[in-house]
Amino acid sequence: MIPQLLSTSITTTKMDETRDFYVRHFAARIAFDSGWYLHLEFGSKWASLQFMAPQPGMPLCNPAGLSFNFCVADVDAEYAKLTAAGLATTMPLEDHAWGDRAFAAEDPNGVTLYIYSEREPSAEFKVFYKT
Repeated sequence: MIPQLLSTSITTTKMDETRDFYVRHFAARIAFDSGWYLHLEFGSKWASLQFMAPQPGMPLCNPAGLSFNFCVADVDAEYAKLTAAGLATTMPLEDHAWGDRAFAAEDPNGVTLYIYSEREPSAEFKVFYKT
C-alpha cells in the first residue's frame, strides 16, 4: 500500500476547546467542521489533524505517550510568539544532540506538541541517520 495522504483523528469531548486552541495558537485553517468532526489544516492539506466527538460505542483517545511533531522554520520565533500568547510549555526551549532545537506544550486533550527546527546533529547521532 502507498497512501496518498496519512493523517490521524483524535476522539475527544473537547471539540470547541480543541478548535479554538489550534486556530488561536497555530493559525490552523478549518477545512471542515460539522460540530462532531473537525478537519484542521496547517498551511497545506498535507499538514492536517482531525478530531471527532465520540460516536456510540467509540472510546475516547488516551493521549498518554502521543505527540504531534511540528517542524517549523524558526522555533525561537514560534516559542516567543506562543509563550507571549499565554501557552504554557511542558519542556523548555533547548538544543538536542540528535539534531533539533525544540520545546513542548500540551493541547486541550493532553497531546504533547513537540515544536522544533532541525539542526546539525552531533557526531554521536549522525551515525544513526540513514539518508
